Amino acid sequence: MQRLLLALALALAACAAAHAEPIGAVDTAFVLIGPDHKIVVEAYDDPGVNGVTCYVSRAKTGGVKGALGLAEDKSEASIACRQVGPISILKPLPGQEEIFNERISLVFKKLRIVRMIDSKRHALIYLTYSDRLIDGSPQNAVTAVAVDRSAAIPMK
Repeated sequence: MQRLLLALALALAACAAAHAEPIGAVDTAFVLIGPDHKIVVEAYDDPGVNGVTCYVSRAKTGGVKGALGLAEDKSEASIACRQVGPISILKPLPGQEEIFNERISLVFKKLRIVRMIDSKRHALIYLTYSDRLIDGSPQNAVTAVAVDRSAAIPMK
């Protein structure tokens, strides 16, 4: 029973660490019934690297379908990751790891953020893209955060 509770607590902590924090939004099209179509900006703190936050802007479909969660948002997104505090890495990181995903359609489509390590240049690379169960989109955006060479990037 203790193992089950510990596993549940760890799962909840992981979910809490990788959530989107809304920063703001702008309307892009008026919709008569339901919310307007928007571009939203959200912040994602890297759960494996303290001191790095990624800001993602993306389209959010409004209207009745958007209000009910039935709309499929567009695949385009933009990302900018920045050092927002001292960078510290608590445990070794894999060379490539998905650090966040969010559903952007009822079932089939997800927005993903992947962290990659560029050891040669001592940088963290962040890629955002969307995929679909059957056919993904080539739309993507990439950004990089340079890590001070005096700080190690421990890798698995």
